[in-house]
Order: sequence, then structure tokens, then C-alpha cells
Amino acid sequence: MKANYVYITLITLVATLGGLLFGYDTAVISGAEGALEAFFIDELNLSSFIHGATVSSALIGCIIGGLISGLLATNIGRKKSLIVAAILFLVSALGSAFPEFIFYEQGEASIALLATFNLYRIIGGIGVGLASAVSPMYIGEIAPPSIRGRLVSLNQFAIIFGMLVVYFVNWGIARGQSLEWINDIGWRYMFLSEAIPATLFLLSLFAVPETPRYLVSQGKNESAMDILNKLYDQTAAKATLFEIKNSFDVKKAKLFTYGKAIIVIGVLLSVFQQFVGINVALYYAPRIFESMGAARDAAMLQTITMGLVNVIFTVIAILTVDKFGRKPLLIIGSLGMTVGMFGVAGLAFSNIIGIATLVFIIIYTASFMMSWGPVVWVLISEIFPNKIRGQAVAIAVAAQWAANYFISSTYPAMMEFSGGMTYGFYGLMSLISAIFIWKFVPETKGRTLEELERVLFKK
Repeated sequence: MKANYVYITLITLVATLGGLLFGYDTAVISGAEGALEAFFIDELNLSSFIHGATVSSALIGCIIGGLISGLLATNIGRKKSLIVAAILFLVSALGSAFPEFIFYEQGEASIALLATFNLYRIIGGIGVGLASAVSPMYIGEIAPPSIRGRLVSLNQFAIIFGMLVVYFVNWGIARGQSLEWINDIGWRYMFLSEAIPATLFLLSLFAVPETPRYLVSQGKNESAMDILNKLYDQTAAKATLFEIKNSFDVKKAKLFTYGKAIIVIGVLLSVFQQFVGINVALYYAPRIFESMGAARDAAMLQTITMGLVNVIFTVIAILTVDKFGRKPLLIIGSLGMTVGMFGVAGLAFSNIIGIATLVFIIIYTASFMMSWGPVVWVLISEIFPNKIRGQAVAIAVAAQWAANYFISSTYPAMMEFSGGMTYGFYGLMSLISAIFIWKFVPETKGRTLEELERVLFKK
């Protein structure tokens, strides 16, 4: 298949800005959570549960965004859904930075102000939920099969890069400043900084096309052909359009038309991606390193180091996912995460805190980033048939964010009970995830979406 790789890559890069904002929005809290605890929780004498719920409040929006992503992607299209997400990111950035706007006096904590802050974080979370579902869906529907895994994995690279950028931004804002300034003003700048990439994403989306598969689903075959001619040579474009049209030629297209097993697999892929505990490491990274004896600035720097490791190992996944396949990477990653988390758990039980803990955390995060981080998004964009992709991806992504919220919001309370048992639980989930992939998940590399549909569902 001859393809216009330059054009496809440019389109992909715009779509991956949704992934960058996904990472930016979810990780910005890592630098601000200590200040939020001082500004709201300590000032109002609230519990650690409320603190955990505040740190994780955006995840409520992520669940909502994931649930409505299928409805929006199916009815207004992939491109317009991403535009909605970009607007939500922008509103959240401004509102989270200055939740007092209009209604409250700035600088005075109150329950009402905390609720308003959480509302803005939920709005941003809806944007994250939309982008997390629609960005890989968009890329998967644009990309040729030979490099689809690589291009969809770029979305995960953008997520991790967004996290790395915000780690640097948070560190730059906090560096050299007093704790009082950070607790009063600094955290606001951290959230406000997201307005810059959100604006860039919004403006860039007006320059990209809708996906041919969505256009065919709406009966706009000529428009789909126009876009396919830009993506491929004329012969490949005609053949692709023929395959896409045939994939929509089924009498009914309810969610379970193709059976329940594929939906369950998609949901479990999403749940395991969170139950292995990755977002605990991402959200609470500075706090984890502080508990190891690092000062606040040093904790921020160690978080940046972890971010660099994440980027490097995500690149490894991008370079290997279309060569080695999805299953081998996931199984290797699961085993690496098992070693990392059980190592941290063992040290926690022995009350040993030091460089060994950092090493095991890096082994764990590196293993995740070369496997479960990018590859789950690749699989979710591939395994569902065209007719139900919007609905099925929405369910899988909503399940992912629900699992994310559960793991992240329970972390502070679990750590108060037992750090060793907390990390041991994540290690056990990592081991079970390897068995799940080995026994139940199909390999998808190198096939068109329509070919996968024929093979998996015997059409």
C-alpha cells in the first residue's frame, strides 16, 4: 500500500496533541497536590480521603468523557469531538488556576471554593476522557496497517511527553520559591500553564480532515474518497474505500452484534492498565520521593528523571510494536512491572528507603512504558469492528478511567494502612495481567482494520 506518509504523520501529530494534553492535565496535579493540601485540606481541617478525592477529581470527568466519547464520535465525528475536548481543556486550565473567578474572594479557602475547583478539574477530566478515546481512534482510522501500531503509540509518547513537560514546568515554577508562595500562588500558575497547549490544539484541529471511516458511516462516500486520495495512491484509496464500505454492510450493529468476548477483553485491557498502579506513580511521584528522604526540589528532579525514563522506553515501544507485535511486548512489560512492584513492596515491608527503591520504581515504570502504556491504546483502536468502534471504545475507556479513579483515590488511605501491602497488590495485578494477555488477547499487527474484523469475527 503506497501512502502519503508525510501527510499522515502531520495529521497524526495534530491528533497526538490530545494525548499531550491528556498527560499534561493528569500530571499537573503531581506538582500542585502538596500545595492544594496546604491551601484547602489543612486550612479546612479535612481528611486524607478528601485530599485523595481532590487529587483524583479530574478522573470523575475522565469517566464521563469516556462514556460520552462514543456518542460524540459516532454522531458529530472524530474531529469535532477532539475540538470539544480542546475547548474543555482550555476552560479547565483557566478555571482551575482561578476558581474564585466572579463568585469568591481570592485566597480564602472554603468548602464552596474547593467544590468549584473540583468542578473545573472535572471539566478538564471530561476533555481528557474524550481525547483518550478519540485521539487513538482517529489515528487508528487514518493510519496504514504497516505503521498503525507505531502511529497510535505516538499518542502514548505524547501523553508521556506532556507529563514530562509539566514536570519541568512545575519544577520551574517551584524552583527557588518559598513554600508559602507555592501554597498561595505557585499552584495556580501550574494549572494556568495548560492554557498554552490547549489553545495550540484547538487551532490545529481546524487544519485536519475527518476520518474516512466516519464519513462512510454517515454515507459520505465521496468525501471519504477525497481524503483517501490524500492518504494513499489512487489504487490503494479505491481498495480501502471498498473494504470500509463492506465492513459497514451488516444488517444490525448493536454493541454485542459481534459477541460479548471482545467487549470484555477491551474492558479488561483497560482495567489492568490501571490496576497495576501506574497512575499512583505518576500522580504522587514527588510525594513518593519525599517519603524516600528527598527534599522537595530533589523530589521534583527525581520525578523529572522518571519522566525521562518514561519517554525513552515509550520510544522503544514505538520502534518495536509493529515489528515484534502487541502480545510479546505486553507480556514482557507485565513481568517487568511484577519485579518492580514486588521489589518496592519488599523494601517497604523491611522499612528500607533509599536508592534501591528508586531503582525498582524505574524498572516498574520503564516496563509499563514499553508495553502497557502505548500498546493498550493500540489494541483498543484496533480490535473493535467499524460498526461498533465508537460505542465499544467508549465503554473500554470509561472502564479505564473508573479503575484509574479507584486506584488513585484509595492510594493515600492504603498507604496509611500498609505501604508494603499496597505495592504488593499492584505487583500481583501485574502478574495476573501477563496471564490474561497470554491466554485471551489476539495479535493484531500488520492487518487492516477491516481484515482484522474478518479474521476475528469470521465474516
